[in-house]
Amino acid sequence: MHGATEVPLKEQIKTKANEIFDEVVELRRDIHRHPELAFEEKRTSQLAANYLRELGYEVTQGVAKTGVVADLKGGKATATSKTIAFRADMDALPMNEENSHNFCSTKPNVMHACGHDAHTAMMLGAAKILASLQAELPGSIKFIFQPSEECAPGGAKLMLESGLFADKIPDAIFGQHCMPQVPVGKIGFLSGAMMAAADELYINVFGKGGHASAPHRANDPILAAVQIVNSLQTIVSRNFPPHEPAVLTIAAINGGSATNIIPNEVKMKGTYRTMNEEWREIGHQRIEEIVHATAKAMGVRAEIEIRKGYPAVVNDKNMTEFAIDLSREYLGEANTITPEPMMAAEDFAYFLQACKGAYWMLGVGNEEKGIVHNIHSTHFDIDEEALRIGTGFVSYLAMNFLSK
Repeated sequence: MHGATEVPLKEQIKTKANEIFDEVVELRRDIHRHPELAFEEKRTSQLAANYLRELGYEVTQGVAKTGVVADLKGGKATATSKTIAFRADMDALPMNEENSHNFCSTKPNVMHACGHDAHTAMMLGAAKILASLQAELPGSIKFIFQPSEECAPGGAKLMLESGLFADKIPDAIFGQHCMPQVPVGKIGFLSGAMMAAADELYINVFGKGGHASAPHRANDPILAAVQIVNSLQTIVSRNFPPHEPAVLTIAAINGGSATNIIPNEVKMKGTYRTMNEEWREIGHQRIEEIVHATAKAMGVRAEIEIRKGYPAVVNDKNMTEFAIDLSREYLGEANTITPEPMMAAEDFAYFLQACKGAYWMLGVGNEEKGIVHNIHSTHFDIDEEALRIGTGFVSYLAMNFLSK
């Protein structure tokens, strides 16, 4: 029509995100009320599957037990068109909620304290926006609703092993995580290593018990354990380059039963986190050497088990820059920030090993509203305005990626 102007894509997406905002909020609250632990996400996965089928997605359930995969082919897709994938995790944590809002967890000792309820709701919202634009889509969309992010070996690895990308590896994969340290309205992007590889340490020290008044007649495993803990700290401080991020923490020591008894055994648990696979392996070697050598020097024996956890989250440079440019368009320069790397771990890392992509931090914090508690806190919450932003930005990124 003469004189008519086409509405820019950004404004279209923002309008649609506003229109479904209340629906996305209610989805998040419904999932929050009914949290489910790793590989128990039956209600959540069924909710997602039903919602996506109604939108016209081809839905596969039962991937890695409770995972859901939804595919949508665009009306303008061809045999050579690109495919973009997005992931949301669904599981909750084994902890009690101590918030006071009217949609708190209804399950004792189960709580969405890491934002996975919001992750799932936002991806469902984005799925609805993109389904409404299906006729204009010049490629294909894949939404991955993953179980068990919180428990190693994690649902991402199992989904990939089950053949998630067997037919076609997506051209890119993206994901987002709620972050209270980032103010609502902002998104944080970091190229390269963003989150750490995380390994679990289990150390048992075996000595010879006896009366506490006669330590010379015993081989004290408590003293040896203390020396082991101190010596392990030299790995990061004296073996790693100063610019190489690493953390080694012994978080549990258990041994002994009374003031006058030297025990036979001490058990310790800890975590070792790195951003670099080479230094990860070097650290494993040094941990083994220090534990056994220190134990021998103290006249005791030690056993150690290192359970390898998730690898580091390493964002693709080009995909990160692409997302940053779009965030500047969608949210503005001031709301597109660079966060510090985190030593927390995330099994989205496995997807980034299988396919280039990027992971970002979605701001959900709001000091004025008291929304300041960190993830995995009994008081964790989000400013739900973030749902509008996350839903819209995912949709905007998808449309731009497929058309460029």
